[in-house]
Amino acid sequence: MNDKNIVLGDWTSLQKDAQTVRYAVFVIEQKIPADLEWDAMDAVCLHAVAYDDNQQPTGTGRLLPDGHIGRMAVMQSARGTGIGAAILRQLMEQAKLRGQHAVQLNAQITAESFYLREGFSREGALFEEAGIAHVHMTHHF
Repeated sequence: MNDKNIVLGDWTSLQKDAQTVRYAVFVIEQKIPADLEWDAMDAVCLHAVAYDDNQQPTGTGRLLPDGHIGRMAVMQSARGTGIGAAILRQLMEQAKLRGQHAVQLNAQITAESFYLREGFSREGALFEEAGIAHVHMTHHF
């Protein structure tokens, strides 16, 4: 995955493409109610959207002001290509540039191994969000 295919920006500029990916992954594929997917935090986050060679959005994630990374999603057709890792690394780099010493996230249990490979550590017990098992994870710089 070439980093130049990842665009960073605010919700105003990336909302349409981020929502396209999040709707496909979270609402359609994982059957999370749409009203749980959209929240007021989108407006204050830094967003990342990855695009394929045809300029179609293939992945997304967001960095909250407090250093939480969230709403990481990759279209099913693009999984296993490194897009998720590239988005995660870009968001982590932005957190470092802000002077943050760590990032944290709530990972779906099925994605825990992905985050472990990227240097995150599991903290605490399993919990449920939107009917899906999650674990809290942290990465210190």
